[in-house]
Amino acid sequence: MRTHRPYRSLSYLLLGDRTGTAAIEFAILSPLYLMLLLGMTAYGLYFGAAHSVQQIAADAARLAVSGIDDADRRDIVSRFVQQNAGQYVLINPAKVNFNVSETEGGSRFLVEIRYDASGLPIWGLFEALPKPEMTISRRSTIRIGGL
Repeated sequence: MRTHRPYRSLSYLLLGDRTGTAAIEFAILSPLYLMLLLGMTAYGLYFGAAHSVQQIAADAARLAVSGIDDADRRDIVSRFVQQNAGQYVLINPAKVNFNVSETEGGSRFLVEIRYDASGLPIWGLFEALPKPEMTISRRSTIRIGGL
């Protein structure tokens, strides 16, 4: 025959009761998950902007091949960046700078695009997290004439 204990000890009530454990686990883990999700989103936006900068450099260099001389190539790159930089994802055309030069031998043409990424949300993340450079810089090189 089993005896009924109407009064349980306080330690049994506190340690033996499992109701509410899901709420406590959620309260402990949800900030971590939220920070992870926001960090992935912010870094994803940064990588998207870096990819767009690389595409601008590659497209400008491809177009600059049609120039006759160095000054003509600079003008072509300048017009391309001014007219088309805003069409790339996550790029503010006002923050795009470029540099155009020939390599030492004169056989290649280099287009360097620099983008001030200070407006991206990655800089608002937790300060202790490592962050990339605030200026995204990408280059593209094209051979001048011949094969």
